Amino acid sequence: MSNFYFQRYMTDIAISPCTLADLTELRDIAVEAYNDHYTYLWHDGGAWYLNRCFSEEALRDDLADPNAAYFMIQYQDEPVGFMKFNKDKALEGYTDAECLELERLYLVDNASGIGIGKWAVDFTVQYALESGKRVVWLKAMDSSRSVDFYEQNGFMRWGTDELDFEQMKEIYRGMVIMKRDIA
Repeated sequence: MSNFYFQRYMTDIAISPCTLADLTELRDIAVEAYNDHYTYLWHDGGAWYLNRCFSEEALRDDLADPNAAYFMIQYQDEPVGFMKFNKDKALEGYTDAECLELERLYLVDNASGIGIGKWAVDFTVQYALESGKRVVWLKAMDSSRSVDFYEQNGFMRWGTDELDFEQMKEIYRGMVIMKRDIA
């Protein structure tokens, strides 16, 4: 398998794996990107969720999980986002071994809409292919523009889900489950 350092030809986009040494930078970019796009979902502006998912302790635990893989996304040598994969996570009708879940793909606001997200999806598909997967799947907030983005990048709607976080505004709890067949 390749070393998973992915650089786009003739551009300034780079995607590289995160380790514990990247913890502070990962936390900072995760909080910034989340705050740029998702605070409207929460009664508390997302404070509970940020602490639950992006505190140093939560990220340290996640980085130690052998099934999780984090990647930093850089543009012109500056961090602009990150991704988190669950390397073996089944989707209904498929096995863990067949599936890779793209759990998170977050970009800061000024990195959105310039092709970085598409590049990140291409990276995800390549990673999944090199890992012997048949399907990449994800859950996207039905209230965000991300559903359209993923459809434009080869994903199809597969189902729905609903988050049950008490702190989340009820109107925004809907999720769309999406998948892309790759093999």
